[in-house]
Amino acid sequence: MKKFFTILLLGSLASVPSIAQEIIDSQCEQEIYDCFVSALDGGKADTVVDAVISHDDISSVREKVWGIWKNAVENYEEEKLIELDILENRKSGSWVLPSSLEPNATMPYYYGCNEYPSFDAEKKYPLFLYMHGSGDKAQEWETGIGLSLRRFYSPAIYFVPQIPNGYGEYYRWAIQSKQWAWEKLLRLAFLSKNVDPNKIYFFGISEGAYGSQRLASFYADYLAGAGPMAGGEPLKNAPMENVANIAFSLRTGALDDSFGRNILTRKALEVADELEAAHPGYYNHFIEVIEGDGHTIDYRPTTPWLAQFTRDAHPDYVYWENYAMYGRYREAFYNIKVIENSTSSSTARACYELKRAENTIELNVNIVNYTTSYSQGGIEMFFDKEYSKADKGKIRIYLNENEYDLSQPIRILLNGNEIFNGMVEPTLDTMVESCALFYDPERLFPAAVDVDIAAKSAVPTSIQNVKVNGAEHNGSPVYDLTGRRVEEVSRPGIYIKDGKAMMVK
Repeated sequence: MKKFFTILLLGSLASVPSIAQEIIDSQCEQEIYDCFVSALDGGKADTVVDAVISHDDISSVREKVWGIWKNAVENYEEEKLIELDILENRKSGSWVLPSSLEPNATMPYYYGCNEYPSFDAEKKYPLFLYMHGSGDKAQEWETGIGLSLRRFYSPAIYFVPQIPNGYGEYYRWAIQSKQWAWEKLLRLAFLSKNVDPNKIYFFGISEGAYGSQRLASFYADYLAGAGPMAGGEPLKNAPMENVANIAFSLRTGALDDSFGRNILTRKALEVADELEAAHPGYYNHFIEVIEGDGHTIDYRPTTPWLAQFTRDAHPDYVYWENYAMYGRYREAFYNIKVIENSTSSSTARACYELKRAENTIELNVNIVNYTTSYSQGGIEMFFDKEYSKADKGKIRIYLNENEYDLSQPIRILLNGNEIFNGMVEPTLDTMVESCALFYDPERLFPAAVDVDIAAKSAVPTSIQNVKVNGAEHNGSPVYDLTGRRVEEVSRPGIYIKDGKAMMVK
């Protein structure tokens, strides 16, 4: 459904008529709803409605779009979260994981609030996802619920799953079947009236420490913090750079030398200290090698430390080393979406570093290659990293009106060179797309800019570049800003095609 709005030009794009009421139109709402259902089915959330949002209406449009999303999720046929209760009652549910990702996998879980003897049904609580160790799964699950009731931070909501299958390749918390489960948990938790969307934490013990450390780096944009205990991953599996903006705790016994856990924890501390020194305030960490302890440590300090921190969903600094976890890449991270990867190598990784100062974005895009520098017991432990500037790829940078003044020009520097300095319009299609992409109430972005790294250029998603004299209409009529149809685009300026603005240079 295409909607046309005349834009007045006064040196730059000016405000446009409100669409707050327009999207209440039943046909338009149905198209957005269908788009969301397609996304839930695993399909592409194609843009269905083109319309510019006035700056004054961004909040009301966001509220409406989130309401449509909530309706789509609630009506979607799937196993939901069980009703929240006090954890003491040990209410449990289960989810069947996709057989294409893990055969014969049903994941039971406890879900409840550890406030006792009752919880406030109108209050928002932190949510902790706890991942257990690699012992007998029935005993590990029981230990997890006991710790959540008595030893971990209170009051909070706990999701305590049991690993579906026993020992072997599926006894891993970060494999693709579990990624499916955690994304479902986040999606449903964001719709809960009792979960604070900015206070979600992943943590675990032993095998759960490996999982939560990997997941912290993979899903940092959703988390306020992460707390692996009695673990330690090679940092190639969980780049520390990615946990800027979250609270990260890793505590391991000094005598816990199996699989190099103590050595890897010391390395994580070294790297975290270096990152915090280079970027003060962004790498909050509580990493400790506990003298005298082995694989069993005091589990109590981690969750209270994490609970002090609240997520910043729109940080001024973002670092994303875009790596595949068990063969799967994230499509987006914080406010960066990959349209075309900057590397086709299966070993090299693209690294996106974004710094914001008012309306200026400094974007650095590099390629990193790892070389193993130390191994122990067949495990690659330490690595040298070699960086080079990326020379290809495309990304989309989403913009939020509270961090960026969208009534003023946005400036983008790519690897130190200015590639864009202009106006960016809030649009409905950008908001719908970002809602389906992140399913996060904090990240329904109203505007975006696409960056072409090879071309060293950028263009707002609502503006298309066309040839001055080519009139590349592709069969669609083009209008000037008075609403008159233009048979040939012969002069530079702003034109309208398919309900979107085109900048002709």
